[in-house]
Amino acid sequence: MTIAKIAFSLTLLVFSFACVAGGNTSNDSFNKAKKMLERQVYQDHRETLYCGAKFDAKKNIEAPVGFLTTTHLKRAKKVEWEHVVPAENFGRAFSEWRDGHAGCVDSKGKSFKGRKCAEKMNSEYRYMQADMHNLFPAIGAVNALRSNYNFTMLPAAKSDFGSCDMRIDDRKAQPPEAARGIIARTYMYMEQTYPKYKMSKQQSQLMQAWDKQYPALAWECERSRRIGKLQGNGNLVVMSRCKTAVL
Repeated sequence: MTIAKIAFSLTLLVFSFACVAGGNTSNDSFNKAKKMLERQVYQDHRETLYCGAKFDAKKNIEAPVGFLTTTHLKRAKKVEWEHVVPAENFGRAFSEWRDGHAGCVDSKGKSFKGRKCAEKMNSEYRYMQADMHNLFPAIGAVNALRSNYNFTMLPAAKSDFGSCDMRIDDRKAQPPEAARGIIARTYMYMEQTYPKYKMSKQQSQLMQAWDKQYPALAWECERSRRIGKLQGNGNLVVMSRCKTAVL
């Protein structure tokens, strides 16, 4: 093989790796991301992350036996797409979220900041927000109560949702065991993929522990593969674990 051919092959290899390893650069629409997930990723696996609740193509939830909630009753009947790593956790790295922007003025002339301003003025933020690797189906009421709280262990807390062991207390959340490995590898992906996002030391240690304790299952690997095909980049954390995934 000539030097020119070797150089060309290496260039292709580097380019291919960059395409897989990079973040979302193909879709900056959060709404479009949700539609693609529902129609092209979860079409044959309509089940929520935290509670394992079934849902149909019209977003109607079939709550698991024993599921309870006393708040957000209307949202308890519908599926929503939740950022596992909350949008605020990476959004506050953008000045538009923290401080606003000259272009963020409403129809009454009032300035605004936060998510709406970052979404309006910063394309990098929009791509992060629309990254499908970080979006999962959740019962609306669970999404609402989880809010933007960090995950931790809450051994003394009780489930807020009956048979669904999702515990929320003191602005923290403990997910059911079945969701912990998926959550961990999503947090690790976001940190490895986007320089704007960094976990705290405590959160990083927890995610590393959950990653080891709860191995990837076949659906997690298939989900990552489907999203990678649609979005143009894979979750390298998940992909590396799928060699030993539990079928």
